Amino acid sequence: MHSPNPQSAIRNPQSPIPDPHSPAPLFLRAANGEATERPPVWLMRQAGRILPQYRALRSKFPDFKAFVKTPEAAAEATIQPVDELGVDAAIVFSDILVVPEAMGLDYEMVEAKGPRFPKVIENQNDVAGLISGVMAAERLAYVYEALRITKRELAGRVPLLGFAGAPWTILAYMVEGSGSKTFSKARRMLYAEPELAHALLQKITDTTIQYLKNQVTAGADLVQIFDSWAGELPPEHYRVFAVPYLGQICEALPEVPKTIFAKGAWFALEDLANLPCQVLGLDWNITPEFGKKSSGGRKVLQGNLDPCALYADTKSIEKETFAMIRAFGGHHIANLGHGVYPDTPLDGVRAFVEAVKSFRWEL
Repeated sequence: MHSPNPQSAIRNPQSPIPDPHSPAPLFLRAANGEATERPPVWLMRQAGRILPQYRALRSKFPDFKAFVKTPEAAAEATIQPVDELGVDAAIVFSDILVVPEAMGLDYEMVEAKGPRFPKVIENQNDVAGLISGVMAAERLAYVYEALRITKRELAGRVPLLGFAGAPWTILAYMVEGSGSKTFSKARRMLYAEPELAHALLQKITDTTIQYLKNQVTAGADLVQIFDSWAGELPPEHYRVFAVPYLGQICEALPEVPKTIFAKGAWFALEDLANLPCQVLGLDWNITPEFGKKSSGGRKVLQGNLDPCALYADTKSIEKETFAMIRAFGGHHIANLGHGVYPDTPLDGVRAFVEAVKSFRWEL
């Protein structure tokens, strides 16, 4: 039975009671599987074009990469949604493609089109020519400095998230050369040259591990691994060419909670639930019920509101948000099922964040 207050719901009787005296931030308590009075809330791509102050800051730089590589500006962009929206976590402003660039494969960010790699990985010599691990991660000092500045400026207000792209997603860009409707070049490598694919994936993994370790040293309280193109693979290929490398990353970072967001990979949730991560992100095509069943209740679930819901009016956004939270039934981090879209109304984003923050579980 629900309380007359539409913003509250009955907690699962098997769930532990939240400790109101816990010194840990709400977000980290939730990520570690502790009971919380409400879900914490943040948004993927919360630092971006939805905010006018972001657009003003971005206009000072000739291109996106110059922006990302200026630690003071990246830190400012990271903090903007905390100040403006009151979200429960900040995520460092950067890009997943800084990793292949650090490995020696440069990329361009083409306005309104996305990333493009002038040179792609085609053969064993190309893979052999890449640097990896500690040496590659050392080239990303600007990200670590952005984290240090952000950590200092946040002064403990909210936890700070670091992130990286998953090895399969990074391989997809390095082989394909850009985004794609099919990723047929990258997928062809898995069939035609599996040993070459594994060699590239291992180099990416070694670099990503050191990169995330350095992020934690610089102040990241949790790291999220974005597997944006997970849904492009058939289940068996995801099991062979993605899951083991995600496992290596999670095992190498025992000191912080880890989130895996594998977009479109509904078929892999059981495999991902066996990895030593704490949180699984769900896209909007996965129901909370399916997510809970597939993960066996072993993980905190994050997501999964359709980003397009934020184009609706405030009452509709509240209704959708409350329905999502109740469907997860506790141990949940509220977020969208993908990054917030650049033309999303700021009022819609505010309505989502405020709806989550107004929610309370009955104790």
